[in-house]
Amino acid sequence: MLSSSADSQDSSALIGLLSFVLSIALHNTLVSRKAVSSEYTALGPSLQPTAPYVPLVVPGATMRRSRSTGEMADGKAHSSPPGSPPSTKPGKQSRPITITREKGKTFLQQQAEFREHRALNHLTATQKDEFALKGRLLQGAHIDSIRMYDLESLRGTFPSANVSNYVGNTFKCEADSRQGPGGANCNAGKESVQYNVVLGEEDYVLEDIVRKNDIAQKDLDPDSKAFAKQHTCNAFVRAGPRTHTHFDPTAVRACIVTCGGLCPGLNNVIRELTQSLYYLYNVSGVVGIRGGYHGFNEKSGFDAMELTPEIVHACHHEGGTILASSRGGFDLEIILAYLKDNCIDQLYVIGGDGTHRGANKIARACIERDMNVSVVGIPKTIDNDVDIIDRSFGFTTSVEAAQAAIRSAKTEAMCNLPNGIGIVKLMGRSAGFIAVHATLASGDVDLCLVPEKVIELDGPQGCLPFLVERVREQGHAVVVVAEGAGEELLGKNSMTDASGNKVLPAIGEYLKKQITSYFAKQGMESTVKYIDPSYMIRSVPANAADSLYCMLLAQNAVHGAMAGYTAFSVGLVNNRVVYIPISKLVASSPRMMDPVGRTWERILTSTRQPDTRATLDLSLAGHAEGLLLI
Repeated sequence: MLSSSADSQDSSALIGLLSFVLSIALHNTLVSRKAVSSEYTALGPSLQPTAPYVPLVVPGATMRRSRSTGEMADGKAHSSPPGSPPSTKPGKQSRPITITREKGKTFLQQQAEFREHRALNHLTATQKDEFALKGRLLQGAHIDSIRMYDLESLRGTFPSANVSNYVGNTFKCEADSRQGPGGANCNAGKESVQYNVVLGEEDYVLEDIVRKNDIAQKDLDPDSKAFAKQHTCNAFVRAGPRTHTHFDPTAVRACIVTCGGLCPGLNNVIRELTQSLYYLYNVSGVVGIRGGYHGFNEKSGFDAMELTPEIVHACHHEGGTILASSRGGFDLEIILAYLKDNCIDQLYVIGGDGTHRGANKIARACIERDMNVSVVGIPKTIDNDVDIIDRSFGFTTSVEAAQAAIRSAKTEAMCNLPNGIGIVKLMGRSAGFIAVHATLASGDVDLCLVPEKVIELDGPQGCLPFLVERVREQGHAVVVVAEGAGEELLGKNSMTDASGNKVLPAIGEYLKKQITSYFAKQGMESTVKYIDPSYMIRSVPANAADSLYCMLLAQNAVHGAMAGYTAFSVGLVNNRVVYIPISKLVASSPRMMDPVGRTWERILTSTRQPDTRATLDLSLAGHAEGLLLI
């Protein structure tokens, strides 16, 4: 008994000793963790994990978070890295962490530790992939309402054929009365093929996809316009075939007209419209109006032409338009009379914002006069200044074509001594999109001048002193100027062309004289070469990207007209083809480049030219209706 009691006392003493040693070790650990000199809330970019973020255990690191406020113990709010997963412990969520670093620990040491402990992470690759696929819920971000831009439909005014829509119009048709474009019966030897995707009026594409998190906007007044804009979003009807057509396709006679100036891709649009009408809907016939709006008038001498797949099959390889074009000539009564006398059911108008305003008048008048005619617009502007759409067809081709002129200007400037300067004038009446994009695509331009920015010749921000320094630096310089730039120097012209566009002053020749004169005043000889490829860049065939774009626009224009929509245009919005009410499209056209936006910022970075003030009053432009800056 005594021996057993002694053993028990020895065991108790040993347990007490072990407890004392463990308590000292724990105390030392806590003290060492407090001995830190710097604190940071996120790893540097070079240390960010490339895989989905997972919590790590880093030596010397602590996690401190207030239970009540959600803030860290240092009083600062911290957010989790993107893709933070929930805690792996049941019933608990992941928490943002603050990582502390010990004194004397080098960057390389910390990087090595990061890689080591990341390799020891207990999450499997599958779990990491699941976190990446789910993404992180953005707290406080939401849209309360979506406003749809509804289209005007002929269905509410006129009786509808309500024909089931199939690819190639292979629905039931009379065996002895309706024939396709090749003379064969529309149903002969065919089976009904449904579209893979059929859309409806409730299918939409959001207009405002770039948003700010509500947390950043927390100080906004809930009743303010800014708050409402943040929590609402506009949407357009998505383009595509519908389940039923408003018209009986095989009875449709369609009409196509091109108006205004030339643009790469016009023949592509004509071709795709014609082929879509025949091959997708087996229409009765397609008429091409020659010479723009003038062609509706018999007295113009521009005879209309029948368009068939055989006639248009190779026209897309040529620039310009097989229908020819012109400015002006809009006469509503003559146009309506032509549509009625020739039994036209669908009118496709290809042109800019002025042409679209005319198309909108035609659509309204048709409804008022009980004419069951669908009027469809396809935006065409080489300047890329039609509102809302991502870009107009032919724009990328024009930017590409401008590269040859810029390369020629650079060659002339480099090879003509001394002090060679090449000037290239590009199209851009009220917007400098072509000049800007051509400059960025080239990388050889030293000075870019656009209508949205004031041209200062002399002074601290003057372009002439800048050119002198650039020529001294590299021996030559290249200048790109948009045709509408410099009105503050040359004055605005009161004269207009047939389309109502103002006649622009000769900014290219003016710059050449000013540069030559300024260099002479500096005691420097100069050799200035002026190149004007304005019409060369718009008369070329469309490139591959624009050819595909033209096909998308034309096919969806036909789908919309067959569905019974009218007074609408078709365009690319956020990389999706949509239907846009013409009244909405022209309300803020022509648009302009943002003179303090990211695109212009890239120009300043590329050319390193001095920045000047905008030609617009930006304090008003940001709130004015009918003005879009991109």
